Amino acid sequence: MLRRFPAKFATPAELSRLQLSGLQWTVRHAWDNSPFYRQSLESAGVRPEDIKSLDDLRRLPFTTAQDLAAGYPFALRAAPFEDIVRIHASSGTTGKRKVLCYTQKDLDDWQAMFARCYELAGLTREDRVQIAVGYGLWTAGIGFQLACEKFGAMCIPVGPGNLDIQIGFLQDLQSTVFCCTASMGLLLAEEVNRLGLKDSLNLKKIIMGAERSSSAMLKTMHEFLGVEEIYDITGLTELYGPGTGLSCRFDNGIHYWADYYILEVLNPETMEPVAPGEVGEMVFTTLGKEGAPLIRYRSRDLTRLLEGDCPCGCTLPRHDRILGRSDDVVIFRGVNIYPGQLDEVLTRVPGIGSEYQIILDHGEDGRDYMLARVERARNGESVSDSQVMKSIVSGIKHTLLVSCSVELVDHGTLPRSEKKTKRIFDKRRFE
Repeated sequence: MLRRFPAKFATPAELSRLQLSGLQWTVRHAWDNSPFYRQSLESAGVRPEDIKSLDDLRRLPFTTAQDLAAGYPFALRAAPFEDIVRIHASSGTTGKRKVLCYTQKDLDDWQAMFARCYELAGLTREDRVQIAVGYGLWTAGIGFQLACEKFGAMCIPVGPGNLDIQIGFLQDLQSTVFCCTASMGLLLAEEVNRLGLKDSLNLKKIIMGAERSSSAMLKTMHEFLGVEEIYDITGLTELYGPGTGLSCRFDNGIHYWADYYILEVLNPETMEPVAPGEVGEMVFTTLGKEGAPLIRYRSRDLTRLLEGDCPCGCTLPRHDRILGRSDDVVIFRGVNIYPGQLDEVLTRVPGIGSEYQIILDHGEDGRDYMLARVERARNGESVSDSQVMKSIVSGIKHTLLVSCSVELVDHGTLPRSEKKTKRIFDKRRFE
């Protein structure tokens, strides 16, 4: 198939040359135009002319969210204000928002990357794309919309929330693609099922982002909405926004756009590379971003690099779904636990639904205890409560090497959200 938004390389050697050229340009651009990066590079003893191979990437200093907060509002700006045509912002770690600047070239590149996502998902210009994510300073809504328009499909920019309006447009306009968070997708599926409206919809695909999704959530959406395919989209505000990678129809990891940025996966404690298949922190370096380039930006997101060819035929490299954040880790009885690990354990347990809560608290004896509060499967799968509880306890013990107790609740008992659903509650108090 002739692609309108193809990769900029055909072989691994071409990708390496493209990435080296982009890395050299980025370091020179940042050195010449960003006081922050000039000082950071000088402190690390690195000059633009020192970057002669991709191995020299490891000589460059890291950039963090704290750097954006310290230099608020325009910490990473590397273009004159007359060339800045838009800003986006997301919440920061110290109360200050992370503000990122975009030139017109940055926006064009972002739209091309995002349109590639729509293409990889198999959309055509006949599709009707209903967008149910936030607009404003956040990158999501406008990112989905402008890329959809660039791709050439019909855009229905409803925005977040309000299930009645969402379902009304799905019926009246016969939308074929729905863009949302995983929590919103689950909420929509359960409401459509409750109202018995599945047969009135023409929905074919869901594109989700912003949070992890379990196999139970995906199963519910497939069944209740009648969708054929569900895709996971990635991105963060610092790296343009959503649209920097997408899962394919084989659900074999996330293809990421290595012709626009370099992805390192590093041990968050040692900051050394981890082997493919091992979990590490995603660190980004952009290859052509003008307004706010990234040099080894620590995202705190955790994933694994995946090796080998994908059966979908896409030659762009892959990483696993986002497994959590390195700063979301909870320490329980000396063990580091990430949210994604709990998702992986519970996904393998039959007889439960998509929603759960993990509660950590101190017991009367002063020890830490974990309670897994989990919904039963909505269709009453023929698995006894005792067997379900045994599977959860053994799965967590085997994978995380810690013990837990289990409380099963009826389907629909735990709260749903149109945004991101909180599932881990640490009630411990530390002196």
